Amino acid sequence: MTTPETPTEILLANPRGFCAGVERAIEIVERALDRFGAPVYVRHEVVHNRHVVDGLRTRGAIFVEELGEIPFGATVIFSAHGVPLSVKQEAIRRGLHVFDATCPLVTKVHVEVARMHAQGREIVMIGHGHHPEVEGTMGQIEGGIHLVEAAADVAALCLKHPERLAYVTQTTLSVDDAAEIVSALRKRFSAVTGPKKDDICYATQNRQDAVKHLAGQTDIVFVVGSKNSSNSNRLCEVAAHKGVTAYLVNDSGDIDPAWLAGKKKIGVTAGASAPETLIAEVIHHLKALTGATARELDGVPETTVFPLPKGLQEK
Repeated sequence: MTTPETPTEILLANPRGFCAGVERAIEIVERALDRFGAPVYVRHEVVHNRHVVDGLRTRGAIFVEELGEIPFGATVIFSAHGVPLSVKQEAIRRGLHVFDATCPLVTKVHVEVARMHAQGREIVMIGHGHHPEVEGTMGQIEGGIHLVEAAADVAALCLKHPERLAYVTQTTLSVDDAAEIVSALRKRFSAVTGPKKDDICYATQNRQDAVKHLAGQTDIVFVVGSKNSSNSNRLCEVAAHKGVTAYLVNDSGDIDPAWLAGKKKIGVTAGASAPETLIAEVIHHLKALTGATARELDGVPETTVFPLPKGLQEK
């Protein structure tokens, strides 16, 4: 039983949860449903969170993997992760009414790839293979992009023009892991160039910094997020690198009370695609299990807002 001398406390990372790109993507689907009615089709999960996707599905969103599943002339939304150019071209051929929910910070990487390619550079994409953001970015040009997932992959790169090498990164990577890979690239290819501004997005950076701060004060960390969420998985890794046991939980039902045995300082954070309602539910559940109080840590305020597509802005 908890004693007055050693009270259990829940510490909340700040910032946590939704970022501006996720908020924009979800609002695009909601406004499209309001304006055009159901069904509205969405290529891939608009954001990587099961609860968010299920909620939009109940409103009439239909999630598909390929555009061939969508009737000619229907409304389709591209996910926040972005799509290859071939998908955009197919949408035009099929006469689809497109709203692009690609995060503007992912679009920035797409623009960088096009610019680097126009300069005649070979390009390295630092990221996780099969992630939709990586597939979308590598699909901005035909060939000429090499995928590097870890620093060890750099030694295996076989380039035609190493003197004209450039790199971009997935926006949701671990900041530390990406830095290690970039260092390996620079060590092997001294002429390699990168983007003018780091590709890892502000929200990813802020949440990773916040979980480092959190992990230094806690015995255990819970990351609220779905298992297919890259940035949520990275938060778990960041906490683990700080020597703290971390669990990725989709909701409160994933929490095993046995994990809390002997833990006096419990940390909670959330990936950028986890809604505040889920986070609040997890905190409420932890309070019920432990009798703990909750306290939010100081953090970096986030004020970024991305505009909606013109066709969905308020009239």
